[in-house]
Amino acid sequence: MTATVTAYRREALVVMDREVFAAHFDQARLDRLADLVALPDPIWTDELDSADARTRLATAELLITSWGAPRLTAERLAAAPKLQAVFHAAGSIRSVADNSLWSRDLVVTSAADANAVPVAEYTLAAIIFAGKKAPFLAADASTAYQGWSRPQGFGDLSNYQRTIGVVGFSRIGRRVVDLLQTLEGATVLVADPHADPAAVTAAGAELVELDELLSRVDVLSLHAPELPSTRQMIGAAELAQLPDHATVINTARGSLVDSAALAAECRTGRLFAILDVTDPEPLPAGSPLREVPNVMVTPHIAGSLGTEIHRLTDHMLAELTRWVAGEPVRGRITADLFPLTA
Repeated sequence: MTATVTAYRREALVVMDREVFAAHFDQARLDRLADLVALPDPIWTDELDSADARTRLATAELLITSWGAPRLTAERLAAAPKLQAVFHAAGSIRSVADNSLWSRDLVVTSAADANAVPVAEYTLAAIIFAGKKAPFLAADASTAYQGWSRPQGFGDLSNYQRTIGVVGFSRIGRRVVDLLQTLEGATVLVADPHADPAAVTAAGAELVELDELLSRVDVLSLHAPELPSTRQMIGAAELAQLPDHATVINTARGSLVDSAALAAECRTGRLFAILDVTDPEPLPAGSPLREVPNVMVTPHIAGSLGTEIHRLTDHMLAELTRWVAGEPVRGRITADLFPLTA
């Protein structure tokens, strides 16, 4: 009689909001996870401080986190002595990563590469709509229902031979540059002090200083990380450098833009804006951005939603498969990379 040998599986704990857990894991993906790791009950938790959660945390060798997971503080990490890895099945790890995370030799990965896909797609759509000023024409009753016409005061309604500025050659910024190659005759400028000039050139863009970029663009698209040095990096002085009828698109972080200065410029009719993120978020009732017709605000929908969340799950499962097999993960985040990770 031949004995059955069962391969050792590391113990995992899924930590995220209940609704997020349901969005990430249909039965097929949950079965795939169970094939890779051990999942004692409870499989999932949205907190790490109760007695039951601490019991699971004490033996967990990896955590699978996403939106709604509590921050991994020094005190919580101390309760997880066997922890070896954190697989974040979402984009930025800022909501869960405490500085204490880097004090231990943990493998930390995120699905930021996968989450970049819908953000870049949204950005491309916003850039194309900005070229035609479609959101602003649609919102203006004097132009929306006029049929074919040449409305005045909106600039050149075109996506041919436009100049588009991308601030931040991040995961998302790179994808946006790639997608912009589909626009005929487009000139793509990139401003990023950390970008490799050769990589920017290879992507089909030109690396320039921010001041030069601002003075040349028809559309300004923001993809910089949220850091003390980038807070309100686009303020009154920077907005004043933009050509008339330029459109500001922000799918990164609301804090990158001085909201009051942007509202003031747009109120004059000189500039336009498409904002998926704002500062603060949500916008308070008295925000000047709410009252400006040249501003379109969407409720932070550019990132993964609906079935797009399965892309994040699949990315995480692929990383987990590599790690379990003893292979290097592809999206590892380390202490030195963390400050620049959007």
